[in-house]
Parts: sequence; C-alpha cells; structure tokens
Amino acid sequence: MLCWVTVLERQVFDFLGYQWAPILANFAHIVVVILGLFGTIQYRPRYIVVYVVWAAVWVTWNIFIICFYLEVGGLSKDSELLTFSLSRHRSWWEEYGPDCLHEKAATAGLGALHGQSVVVGPGCGMVHSYVEALHSGLQILLALLGFVYGCYVVSVLTEEDDSFDFIGGFDPFPLYHVNEKPSGLLSKQAYLPA
Repeated sequence: MLCWVTVLERQVFDFLGYQWAPILANFAHIVVVILGLFGTIQYRPRYIVVYVVWAAVWVTWNIFIICFYLEVGGLSKDSELLTFSLSRHRSWWEEYGPDCLHEKAATAGLGALHGQSVVVGPGCGMVHSYVEALHSGLQILLALLGFVYGCYVVSVLTEEDDSFDFIGGFDPFPLYHVNEKPSGLLSKQAYLPA
C-alpha cells in the first residue's frame, strides 16, 4: 500500500513538472504492481516473476534518477532528457520546493513563459534535486522489499511437496493404512450376462 501511495504522489508531481519519461516509468510501475498483486492473490507465480524482474528494472531507473539530479557521471539536471524536449519545465520541486521564497520577476512585453517568471529566493529549505533524490531513494527501498517478498512468494508457490505418498511410497508413516490382506473381491472374476 505504501508503494502505491508513494508512486501516485510521485506521478502527480511529475505531471505537474511535465516530465514525460518519469510519467511513463511511473505508469508502467503502477501497472506492474497491479499485475504482481494479482499474481499473489491468484497464486500465479509467472505474474510475480514479472514483478520481481520489474523491481530490478525499477531500482535501476531510480538509481539513474538519483544520478541525474545529483549530476553524477556527466549527467546534467538542466538537460531535456526527462521531458523529451517537449516542454521547458524541469521539476515541480524546482519552482515550488519546500520553504522556498518566490519573487515574481518583472516581465516586459508579452510576458514570460510559465516557469520563467518565478525567481527562487535564497531561503529554500531543501534543494529540489535532493527532494527528487529522496523520492528515488524511497522507491529503491520499497522496490528492494518488494523484490525480496516477491522472490519468497514465488519460492513458496513453486515449492514441490516431497511428502506426497506414491501408494506405498517413501513415507515410513503413511497418513492412511493400506490393507495388506488380499480381498476376496479382487480374486473373483466378474461374469457379465451375455
């Protein structure tokens, strides 16, 4: 449940920031989580395996997002990689971060585009890239928990029961008693009228 709440919250803020790559990734994650829950409820290990594989991909995606916003390895948060060059927006948190003071910039002429009329003041409580990195870190933690739980459920559902008695099988103490005396019904021939 916590996974859904955090992904839906992240989806809302990615929509507000017009970041199309994270929107698509979050949507795929929501669909695969539904598939994994369905597989768990219906005892279908294949669906759970799809979720487990996706959890590994989701961890990788969130590591990329952390590296992107913290500008690790030559990545730049100012690139249009996450918006597919479709909008000038970056992160919603960049413009409306926690405890940020905003001042309206003086606009001349026709006015400024959305996102360019707000000047971030010096009093931000947390830089937007850290907020995005914390979101991704929480997603990684939840995905790792889901990965471990998914692996456990798959192992439980696909575990073969070795205690099955193959009629005189390997269990020294069978749950039922097999009568060893020959029955008179087995030795008599049945005659059918012609």
